[in-house]
Amino acid sequence: MSHYLYLVRHGEQLDAEHGMPDGPLSGRGQRQARAIAERLGGVPFTGAWHSPLQRAEETAHIMTERMPGLDARPSALLFDCIPSGPSPDMPQAFQPFFHSVTPQQIEAGQAQMADAVAEWLTPSMDDRHDLLITHNFVIAWFVREVFGAPDWRWLGLNQANCGLTIIRVRSSKPPVLVTHNDLGHLPVELRTGLPVEQPY
Repeated sequence: MSHYLYLVRHGEQLDAEHGMPDGPLSGRGQRQARAIAERLGGVPFTGAWHSPLQRAEETAHIMTERMPGLDARPSALLFDCIPSGPSPDMPQAFQPFFHSVTPQQIEAGQAQMADAVAEWLTPSMDDRHDLLITHNFVIAWFVREVFGAPDWRWLGLNQANCGLTIIRVRSSKPPVLVTHNDLGHLPVELRTGLPVEQPY
């Protein structure tokens, strides 16, 4: 049986550079959502889910408008979250990230992602093509899970706005990463959301 997960990070958020926690898509974010919808237009999706946050919900709405018969449903398992906390084996370079993160946020993120993995990375008896419209850290955790990497390894795995990651879930073997952060559908001017390299 074929079971594929199509993970899409939401489009660029309006005023995200001003530290807004959530909000509508920018004009560029709307164009990104239309581009990924065209890219995935031929996929026979079984279902679609999105984070309840506005930027993901709006991305899902724009995408499914172009996919007849597909309705995206909100899922709390796709909320933006902190999937794990610092650990002894984590490189010190990541330590500053956690300075403003509370233990409660980490605990909630761990529980959420354990449930998300159980929901979507469990083999299916039927052919499935599931579309998940979510956030950078959530996608990074799924990719980390596929490789069985240490918990901290989601740090530094980055997805661009409306980048495409595909995972194949297999019944008798571990899941396979088909593609990660594919941007082939986005012209250069629409490739946003990745960390900016700092000059040395």
